[in-house]
Amino acid sequence: DGLRFRCTQCGNCCTGSPGYVWLSEFELRQIADHLGTTIGEIRVMHTKPALGQLSLADHANGDCTFLDGATRKCRIYPVRPAQCRTWPFWGKTVETEEAWQATCDVCPGAGRGELVPLDTIRRQVEESRL
Repeated sequence: DGLRFRCTQCGNCCTGSPGYVWLSEFELRQIADHLGTTIGEIRVMHTKPALGQLSLADHANGDCTFLDGATRKCRIYPVRPAQCRTWPFWGKTVETEEAWQATCDVCPGAGRGELVPLDTIRRQVEESRL
């Protein structure tokens, strides 16, 4: 048992209404190292405080701060945060068949591609913290 998913790197999950992409200090350091800059610069230029935590910033149109406007690709894909890495396997997106179908409606890779085993999905739900 499981669900099918293959990331198409379409950028749909990186845009839309403003929201939160939670960051750990470890993830912040990975992003800074990947971009060859300082944690301080990433914190000032690309994050926002939210609900007592740190989140990636987004633009007025809802695009993530790291979504390239021209290519619609993630500029930090190799080191993207756990919340991004575990999409679409978040608790709220897989808790019911209706929730999964709604995810498939907005994500061209959901419901397609290789079968992701149920134990992998469970681990990703845990890792996503959502």
